[in-house]
This record gives sequence, structure tokens and C-alpha cells, in this order.
Amino acid sequence: MDLRGKTAIVTGGGRDIGRACAIALSGHGANVAINYHSSEEGAQSAVAEIESSGGTAFARQGDMTNPDDVSTLIEETTERLDAGIDIVVHVTGGLIARTSIRDMDHDHWNKVFDLNTSSLFHVVSTALPHMSAGGSIVTFASQAGRDGGGPGAIAYAASKGAVMTMTRGLAKELGPDIRVNSVCPGMIDTDFHNVFTSDEVRKRVADGTPLKREGQSADVANLVAYLASDDASFITGACIDINGGTLFS
Repeated sequence: MDLRGKTAIVTGGGRDIGRACAIALSGHGANVAINYHSSEEGAQSAVAEIESSGGTAFARQGDMTNPDDVSTLIEETTERLDAGIDIVVHVTGGLIARTSIRDMDHDHWNKVFDLNTSSLFHVVSTALPHMSAGGSIVTFASQAGRDGGGPGAIAYAASKGAVMTMTRGLAKELGPDIRVNSVCPGMIDTDFHNVFTSDEVRKRVADGTPLKREGQSADVANLVAYLASDDASFITGACIDINGGTLFS
């Protein structure tokens, strides 16, 4: 995979999968803008790691549910890296809290959709004028978008299902110039599961996979780098599972 000369934006790039994506893209030659919301230490350490390896990167704090912050990120990327945008990797998202439908209010529902789905709309619509033929967008759905998620994750699962549908629609609308694909992670060893999933459940899920382990952030990042590269030039509109065989689709 050769990404030399390409400019990439990774939103939610301050920790775990997003951070790994930024480092993987740089490792294949891309210049990388890293957005983070609250994980400044992880984002800045990623920049330092990239620069120590001879790459180019910078980090910018911003809330991707805020159109003004999105515009600032896009503008700074084109100015500091002196280029258009070739790759957008939208990792921004989250569960916020496990809440059953009986206990859920409209505010929680709207916040989850804003974080997972509206943020994607803001980033893609703002980046598009700076993208040209050969560009690639990689979105982040989830296994939850296929199977409805675990307890208290209805809003999260529904929003990730929407991301999958957006991915397919964008692929149709933006082709042939820009490819759009999504990754659907299962149980990956990240802070998401450190916070929201018990050790007992994590072990049971990992032991139930054919590969007998949780995924690692680097596993997902390697898939993202492939989808972003010209090696995946005939793949668009795909929602690709990466779950160790937990769920086959």
C-alpha cells in the first residue's frame, strides 16, 4: 500500500483505533491531520511518533458535532499540509451510556445520533469540496449496527446502522471519483469496552470467536489503511466486518 503524497484526516484520532489509524496511514506515507475531542495526550503522542519516523502530522482539538469546529479542522488541514484532502477516516463516535428504551429520553437518543451520525455528515460535507478523483472515505459502523447491540445499546446500534446506510448512499452518490466504505468492528480491546463491557462478557465473547481473542486497534487500522489505498480501488459501498468470526454477514 502506497499512500505517499496523500493527505489524510482522522477524526477521533486521539486514542485506541483512531490513533492506530493515524499511525498506520502515516506508516504507508500519508500526511495526517489528527482530530481529537478530549484525548490530547494520545493525539500529541501520535504526532510525536509519526514525526520521529520521518512523517508529517499535526493534531487539532475539536467537536465533530459542531460544524464550526469541523470547518476549522478542514481549513487548517489544507493550509498546514498545503494540499487537498485525499482520505477521510471518521472514527468519531460512541455509546455515551447503556440505556434501555424504557429509561431513554429524547435527549439521550439525539446525543447518540448526533455523535455517531450527524458528525459524519458534518465532516464529509465539509471535506468534499477539497477532495478530488481518487479520494477515499472510511466510516466507522459497528457489529452492533448488524445485530442490534448489547443491553442498553439500542440508540448506539441504530445510529451505527444509519452509518452503514449512509456509507452505501455516499458510495453511489460520490462514485466514480470517491470511494466510500465502512468497517464494522466487533470486540476490540479499547477503552470503549473498558468502560461499557464487563471482563466476564469480554472473555466470553473472545472465547466464542474462531480466533479465540479480542481484536486489537492495529487490526482495524490495517484494514482502514487498505480501504484508503488504491489497492482497494474496486471496493466501494462495502461494510466490512472485523470481529474474529463472532458474526458472519
